[in-house]
Amino acid sequence: MSIKSSFIVPPLWLRLSTVYSPTGRLAFSVLNRPPPKYDGHVPLTSTERGVLAVGSAMTSLFDPRRGDLIATLGETTATPYFIHRLRDAMLSSHTGRRILRDRPRVTSRTMSLQCLRTLPDKTVGRVYASWLDREGVSPDTRDSVRYIDDEECAYVMQRYRDCHDFYHALTGLPVMVEGEVALKAFEFANTLLPMTGLSLFAVFRLKPAERSRFRYTYLPWALMNGLRSKDIINIYWEEQLERNVDDLRTELGIEKPPDLRQTRRALKEQRKAAKEKRERIGGLTDA
Repeated sequence: MSIKSSFIVPPLWLRLSTVYSPTGRLAFSVLNRPPPKYDGHVPLTSTERGVLAVGSAMTSLFDPRRGDLIATLGETTATPYFIHRLRDAMLSSHTGRRILRDRPRVTSRTMSLQCLRTLPDKTVGRVYASWLDREGVSPDTRDSVRYIDDEECAYVMQRYRDCHDFYHALTGLPVMVEGEVALKAFEFANTLLPMTGLSLFAVFRLKPAERSRFRYTYLPWALMNGLRSKDIINIYWEEQLERNVDDLRTELGIEKPPDLRQTRRALKEQRKAAKEKRERIGGLTDA
């Protein structure tokens, strides 16, 4: 047997997904994966991270209801720079540092929706609970972070994800595609997370009237308010539940956008009234 025939060349995908240490020894590959750094952590090679990012981006564009893919896109595109920038924003804030120290989670077990529903109107907790009830959303639907290697940065991403519904409640934007795109534009201007910017490609799935409304109303609102607002990642929501929501918006520098559901409802009623008028005119003409 020749030397050449006794050497088996590894598959291309294995060679591409292998990282070597400075000494030339095998350091990290799909067959030599380091142990997880926290519960649920899945270490990835650079190639695996890139494949997951591209695959989740393409699939979620055609099916934006796949929250698991949007979560994967968020994690695989946030490193190495963007999630560290967000972590540093928390470290530069007294409240952000307390959040990192306490590590609170937003779930139905840590926040009693039954108690929040009894709070006075216009309080943050009441507005949050009312938004969840109106949209049929639960705080328990957020996936756990898996693909961010740094344990502290993984919590930062988890905190952003857990608080997403608070951002909805604060702005009043619904969970429909049009509302999600508007909120993602706001989040991108405020957090710079790539996933929030990439999500804006979903605007091409909107109807012409919805795209026009986003372009001339909700995109300008999102960029202006996201850029001028304080870092929303530093809001300790658990301590704001009994506070007046308008006071919180004022402190953060956020103006509530036009009510999207009310706008869509009014336009629907206008179209219905115009259709009935045309039918009446048509009936009189035929007579």
